[in-house]
Amino acid sequence: MENRETEVKFYVRKLPAIEKQLRQFGAVCIEPRQHEVNYRFDTPNGELKNTQRVLRLRQCRDTILTFKGPSESRDGVFSRQEIEVKVDDLGQMRLVLEALGYAVIFIYEKYRTVYDLDGLHAMLDELPFGNFVEIEGEAVEIRSLSDRLGLVWKRAVPTGYAVLFETARASFELPFRDLTFANFVDRAIRLDVQPAD
Repeated sequence: MENRETEVKFYVRKLPAIEKQLRQFGAVCIEPRQHEVNYRFDTPNGELKNTQRVLRLRQCRDTILTFKGPSESRDGVFSRQEIEVKVDDLGQMRLVLEALGYAVIFIYEKYRTVYDLDGLHAMLDELPFGNFVEIEGEAVEIRSLSDRLGLVWKRAVPTGYAVLFETARASFELPFRDLTFANFVDRAIRLDVQPAD
């Protein structure tokens, strides 16, 4: 197993329209809409962030520990090492990571629905500051599906949710650290990202 993640992310205005198209293309929903809470860990001196690596615990239907290596970009498609393992107990795993010197530096929430289309995965993500489509698979197939969905390739988002949030946090002087739905109640912001749809 190669343990690589290869994907493209798009900021979109009309997520239901994208989902409708996927169904029309014959995509199968393999993970119905579910709430996720993601905990990003790092050392006190930011060793992981400084080397473009990610250590994350994700709580959804299952609890998943993920390591991601530095990202490489080719023709707008991002690829990186990704190693994931299911763990039984988020609280105990968090204690293990903290005992190793890591601490939670960022929490982000989203609702995610996952579709499969001939081995290609389309993730429909609803975050507190907007909606996104991530397409994961082989680079050529990613481009083909994004074109079929009418997504403007040159408007693909070249960064992760954490970086988007840090940019928004600085631009709007947001007084909180985490990208949670509770923090965005009665607070609407407009990301400085062009929608791809």
